[in-house]
Amino acid sequence: MLFNMEAKIHLHILASGSRGNACIVEGPEGSVLIDCGISRRELFSRADTLGVDVSRVQALLLTHEHSDHVAGVTVLCNHDEFGLYATAGTIAARNYLSNLPFNLVEAGDTIGIAGMAVRIFHTSHDVADPVGFRFECSGDALGYCTDTGMLTSEAYESLAGCRILALESNHDIGMLEHGPYPAFLKSRVRSKGGHLSNDQAAEALSELVTDDTEAIVAMHISEKNNRPSIAVRALAKAVGAEAANSTFTEARTPDGHLSICAAAQARPLSVW
Repeated sequence: MLFNMEAKIHLHILASGSRGNACIVEGPEGSVLIDCGISRRELFSRADTLGVDVSRVQALLLTHEHSDHVAGVTVLCNHDEFGLYATAGTIAARNYLSNLPFNLVEAGDTIGIAGMAVRIFHTSHDVADPVGFRFECSGDALGYCTDTGMLTSEAYESLAGCRILALESNHDIGMLEHGPYPAFLKSRVRSKGGHLSNDQAAEALSELVTDDTEAIVAMHISEKNNRPSIAVRALAKAVGAEAANSTFTEARTPDGHLSICAAAQARPLSVW
């Protein structure tokens, strides 16, 4: 749990990985849920673990339609009322999403929710119309980008200079190549429609990290083709950070300004 108590935007990662994804971005006037690939019960339980009030959620934003990002949407919407936002392609890709009252958004849009301006940008994944988000409020900014095989020009522009950068660091190239996945799946993961590797994420940091950046979170880490320590080590090397614990699952620059940590499938995490 990383703290900046003067910040306006906070990130609460409830689940990140191939078995389910859900994050809450907390703003000054409420919160936004990104994706719901876990059950409503699990979502509330994990939020409670972090001390996060789910009743403050004003909207659900979807990145794309894969089940690990949308499996819990219908049940959640049957019990809770808030605005729903997704691209036309994402909504059309699942019948049960088409039956819900979604507001259409597209890359290039900026919408206002919970006291934050939310900029929507293209990502690169093998789905209908995937997107990522930049949240801004009173000089504070958070960037969120997972499930993308490459960073688009819009992604680079939107993610640069965020105080909190939640960026996919899905796989270690060597572990993927020598791991248990069949050849076709290995090819998909490393394609432009797949997932960012540790090396790709690390390389991107040279353009994304500025003096305003205080926290980098390695997201959507593969349980078979990566390890939190490997992902953090790769990102740390790119920004001159050093291990902040004995397992190298956290890192920090020598001046203490920038911290790096890893999101997990079953271990909720808050970044303040």
